[in-house]
Amino acid sequence: MSTALLVLEDGRTFTGEAYGAEGETFGEAVFNTGMTGYQETLTDPSYHRQVVVMTAPHVGNTGVNDEDQESSRIWVAGYVVRDPARVPSNWRSRRSLDDELRANGVVGISGIDTRALTRHLRERGAMRVGISTTETDPQALLQRVLDSAEMAGTELAGEVSTKEAYVVPAVSTGSEAPRFRVAAVDLGIKGMTPAMMAARGIEVHVLPATSTIDDVLAVQPDGLFFSNGPGDPAATTHQIELLQRALERGLPYFGICFGNQLFGRALGFGTYKLKYGHRGINQPVMDRTTGKVEVTSHNHGFAVDAPLDAPTETPYGVATVSHVCLNDDVVEGLELRSPDGELLSFSVQYHPEAAAGPHDAAYLFDRFIELMSERSEEVAQQPSRNPVSREEA
Repeated sequence: MSTALLVLEDGRTFTGEAYGAEGETFGEAVFNTGMTGYQETLTDPSYHRQVVVMTAPHVGNTGVNDEDQESSRIWVAGYVVRDPARVPSNWRSRRSLDDELRANGVVGISGIDTRALTRHLRERGAMRVGISTTETDPQALLQRVLDSAEMAGTELAGEVSTKEAYVVPAVSTGSEAPRFRVAAVDLGIKGMTPAMMAARGIEVHVLPATSTIDDVLAVQPDGLFFSNGPGDPAATTHQIELLQRALERGLPYFGICFGNQLFGRALGFGTYKLKYGHRGINQPVMDRTTGKVEVTSHNHGFAVDAPLDAPTETPYGVATVSHVCLNDDVVEGLELRSPDGELLSFSVQYHPEAAAGPHDAAYLFDRFIELMSERSEEVAQQPSRNPVSREEA
């Protein structure tokens, strides 16, 4: 097995063994604290241009199957593990993780002290990194790391979004019509997200990141959804303008992860880069509307800068922080309400679809249904006030 070299942008160097494809790769070094779910992590488009360090020491023991993919390909820029499984053992496994990484051209490294690397990132913050199986000079690789792109200021949703719109039909029986229709803007959507909505009777129209308000209204939706995705929300403008126009029309909105950050910016809040982000399936979050604490799945390096204990007047209603991370008080959710307290739109920073678990936050899809149902009842009572009725769209 050939030698591999990992160099961080501050010069910290690790030497290990090649894992996955041979070659060289660059990206932002981040760590994931999940003990399982590596296949879902690898295929999550939100990890585009990131080199993922797994804190779990033993990775790959269940191999790779054909059912747990969250998208059509692996998106991580590189992969770092301490002790890769020599032989996968699971009844669903079709191939080894090492073979899957090779087939997708993903350069990785194994056999290094991932605990030391993770502690370094926690102390110094997420930073650029390079992995190479061809370079033996750390200084030469360091220079290429310093020449590589940074995550801050980068717009990436367009690189991972679908190019053509498609429909995920509602799961129903007999001749039952879909309960609702949702326009879902793909900023890096995971496959489980429309599946969770479809299972609740929602017909999901997945639209490209470049979609306009006219494209959204052409679907004649009951609600608008923004997905997770990679990149810096401060570098995104088109989708924020789209969301603001939808809010002006009173279209119910639900956003997750990147969709939460864009919701925050659409409401007038700022966003900022976290020191090392939240990534894993074990993050404690409190739903402040119920007082319930959930164990949740995260993958975000940016967060919304909104006041935790004070409402904010916006052009679209009153915004408040609905969810907060119990580890560090980072904003994990927003609500928009009318002056009389009616819920208009909401978002969360984490992943309620949580493929690989946990499923504590799956209720948020039901909350979206309740929101659309209440809006539909209002429209039925006062049709002349509906700015997004299917007849007008």
